[in-house]
Amino acid sequence: GVSNGVSNGVSNGVSNGVSNAKFEEAVHSNGTVPTSNGDLSKPSSPSVLPPSLSQESLFVDLRFDESKDQYHVKKSTNTTNQILQDFAEVIKSRTDFHLGYPYNLNYNHDEILGFMRYSINNLGDPFDDSNYGVHSRPFELAVLDFFARLWKIEKPDYWGYVTTSGTEGNLHGLLVAREVLPNAILYASKESHYSVFKAARFYRMDAISIDTLHTGEIDYFDLEKKISENRDREVILNVNIGTTVKGAVDDLQRILRILVSLNVPEDQFYIHCDGALFALMLPFVKYSPEVSFALPIDSVSVSGHKFLGCPMPCGVIITRKKHLEKIQTNVEYLASKDTTIMGSRNGHAPLFLWYTLRRKGCAGIIDDVRQCIENAKYLRDRFKEHGISCMLNDLSTTVVLERPYDEEFIVKWQLACQGSIAHVVVMPNITKKKLDTFVEALVLSRAKVSEKNPELSSRCVKVDVGPFCSCPRCVDSAKGSIR
Repeated sequence: GVSNGVSNGVSNGVSNGVSNAKFEEAVHSNGTVPTSNGDLSKPSSPSVLPPSLSQESLFVDLRFDESKDQYHVKKSTNTTNQILQDFAEVIKSRTDFHLGYPYNLNYNHDEILGFMRYSINNLGDPFDDSNYGVHSRPFELAVLDFFARLWKIEKPDYWGYVTTSGTEGNLHGLLVAREVLPNAILYASKESHYSVFKAARFYRMDAISIDTLHTGEIDYFDLEKKISENRDREVILNVNIGTTVKGAVDDLQRILRILVSLNVPEDQFYIHCDGALFALMLPFVKYSPEVSFALPIDSVSVSGHKFLGCPMPCGVIITRKKHLEKIQTNVEYLASKDTTIMGSRNGHAPLFLWYTLRRKGCAGIIDDVRQCIENAKYLRDRFKEHGISCMLNDLSTTVVLERPYDEEFIVKWQLACQGSIAHVVVMPNITKKKLDTFVEALVLSRAKVSEKNPELSSRCVKVDVGPFCSCPRCVDSAKGSIR
């Protein structure tokens, strides 16, 4: 691929008729360009290509390491077709053991795969026309309108775009926040997604980390204390609609009551809601807390590849249109405004999101939400049957469990771990049958570890999940307190 394109171009323009075979032989052996008489013994000066730039450098061999349930890459002489076949087998195998990260792998986009042959680029502002004609902006606008209506903000009042991920949504929301309130302090719980504190570093924002409860929810007393200590500064708040590790949902209305009690006027605070997973799910749960622009919030970000499912990472950011004045600039050669983090933007992602929403509809989303919540409760109960410490927050599909001692088991099932805990995120593609297989494998793994070292039969995770720890010490302590 690359070496052929580069070497042929140089050959036609420089080597003056030397055969491609001899030219490539020279390049692949010592990185030199042959002279016009075909003499390969003397390197030309200067060398056009570095010695390492050859087609061989693009050969890889995907070898699956059964002892670690991982594959590694090394140089190979396999054909391109064989390399891709090997990769397909590896990806399928790893997909079958995927429980620790929130990606819905249950989707089918065969009907629109033909659009992958086009370079669809939604560069510029999605609400502006551009001179670039190969775009999917009408589909992007339809997706944005869906989320705007979901979060209760009218068409003239909102702005947004399809992002590359939930992280980009956070980066954009907090960039707007900083421009709206340049003297503000960013407050975010210590269990917020790492991208929130990354944004603070990128934008040189003063940030304060807030303690959390054992559930992962923000500690409201600590939040109130730290805001009150800095009442001379404006407030930017990151509210988690599902924390990364424990799936905890911060109580937005309680946070708003804190701001009222501290006499913080609405023009002196900006609230960004990081709803990577649950901001799409909660509106479809009866009697769930409201997360919408009917409340004085300023932006919401969500991932598109997580709950909905998409072949490429993507997301959506929605904010109040009035805030865009602080960041937008005109770009003449695009005939558009610069309002997004990225310049060129993936035009396929909006098409895939639109297709999924169109085919699934609200009824399909409701079914998926119900199934995920039901299966998460099922997994929690299976863990309890086997005395495995676990916790499932209300409104969550993230089941926290004590981290297995068997690291190979963790790698095989791709569990996300933090300290002494791990979690399983139940998505629409995760069935009860798969959960049963996982639990049975976990019980067997624990038995093998315990047989070698009885002291490793269970972990104490009281510091992580509080009263939900099921280790012998905590169970005995609970029994003693009852007596």
